[in-house]
Amino acid sequence: MGRFFAILHTLGFVMALFASTMLFPLAASLLAADAALDAFVDGFLIALAAGLAMWLGTWRFRRELRPRDGFLLVSLVWVALPALATVPLLIYFGRAGLPLSFTDAYFEAMSGLTTTGATVLSGLQDLPPSINIWRTTLIWVGGMGILVMAVAVLPLLGVGGHQVFRAETPGPMKDERLTPRIASTAKALYAIYFGMSIACLLAYRAVGLSWYEAWAHMSTTMGLGGFSTSDDGFIAFDSPAVEGVAIVFMLLAGINFATHFNALRQRSLGPYGRCPEAVPYLSVVLAGVLVISAYLYWQGVYASPLEALRYGAFNTVSVATTTGYANTDYGQWPLFAPFLMLLLGMFATSAGSTGGGIKMIRAVILVKQVRQQMVAMLHPHAVTPVRIGARSVAPSILVSVLIFLLVYLLLLGLLTALMLLSGQEPLTGFSAVLATFTNIGPGLGAVGPAGNFGVLTDFQTWICTFAMLIGRLELFTVLVLFTPGFWRK
Repeated sequence: MGRFFAILHTLGFVMALFASTMLFPLAASLLAADAALDAFVDGFLIALAAGLAMWLGTWRFRRELRPRDGFLLVSLVWVALPALATVPLLIYFGRAGLPLSFTDAYFEAMSGLTTTGATVLSGLQDLPPSINIWRTTLIWVGGMGILVMAVAVLPLLGVGGHQVFRAETPGPMKDERLTPRIASTAKALYAIYFGMSIACLLAYRAVGLSWYEAWAHMSTTMGLGGFSTSDDGFIAFDSPAVEGVAIVFMLLAGINFATHFNALRQRSLGPYGRCPEAVPYLSVVLAGVLVISAYLYWQGVYASPLEALRYGAFNTVSVATTTGYANTDYGQWPLFAPFLMLLLGMFATSAGSTGGGIKMIRAVILVKQVRQQMVAMLHPHAVTPVRIGARSVAPSILVSVLIFLLVYLLLLGLLTALMLLSGQEPLTGFSAVLATFTNIGPGLGAVGPAGNFGVLTDFQTWICTFAMLIGRLELFTVLVLFTPGFWRK
């Protein structure tokens, strides 16, 4: 049992650290003199007390984390923090006499921290500003992962951070480091993330958004999650300049932050060219923009090529990067366009970015594997290793990519089957699972950009909540907990 108390000790610290994030919306509530102040005061105290009680109560069990401890800790963190994040929401909605169940509040919080951006709420423009700031700040915090921030200070507590960082990091190549020490790596990534966030905030302010709107949309742009401050989202702005800022920073946030770090350290664009994902990612998204824009013009959805390009570019980049913004109801487009956008959202973003989905590095490895197999068929005796840049990809990584894709598709099918079994119609059911599993946000049908996930039953909502969790933690971090071998000594 000591092993589990040691994990709970670290979990308590992370919970107490997470409580501090409520101070920002609390300050915003004070500044705006809105009706949610008491909710954030109470939420902060509850979260801080729960975290400190767990941390201090397990103090004598603290020790270095072992490799498999990291998987359990990460999963517990991503289950516990959304529960804490629901407290201000439940308190405010309860005192205001507005309907919000724990199921919906937990879905909203999970959607924020996993940077999915799917919402069950309506009337967002009528909520206190601090509530929207809280929702969007959850996406900013979740964007790099709360553990990446926490791991930078865990060594101070005598708890090694490498196992946690490895479990949290997306993508198949998890042992890459930017700096020799894991804490320095986490700090470097967060510094890049923070710096780009400031630039995004100022850019939104420069094109006419208020500081409130600029902060909210900076948070969800850098975190690649589509929460907004109104039900209409970017439709309410109706501004090509605002959309242009969003496109630039969505594309930047979809690139591996390690690549940004290396480019800044070397003061060169060379790392982007040498990155195995950056060029394929940008090429695929650009090709998607051109195809969808041309298709919309050809189908007569828009009267001019420029208008088709404006709406095609913004919505394609948004969905491909798993952000989920919309400046029109693309659910009304011919089905080919939104289907292609969702397909891009499944794999376009890079590992080490704030995007969701399968990740471009796996797609690149898979394409190279297919090419290798074709060469082997023509030249059986040729030695043709799969290479990423100048390095050969280890056979174990090739196998892991194939297994990941197989499990990914199996889970997608299983969760969709559960949605259909619960009585949901096919388009809404499938797209709801796909959009939450890949952390895109809006789907099609009733959960499309003109609707939200509030139409789902509680059972369907929990299916989508689970899909967001395992999608954000890339399946095996969670699934390994269900194997008997994990729990053996």
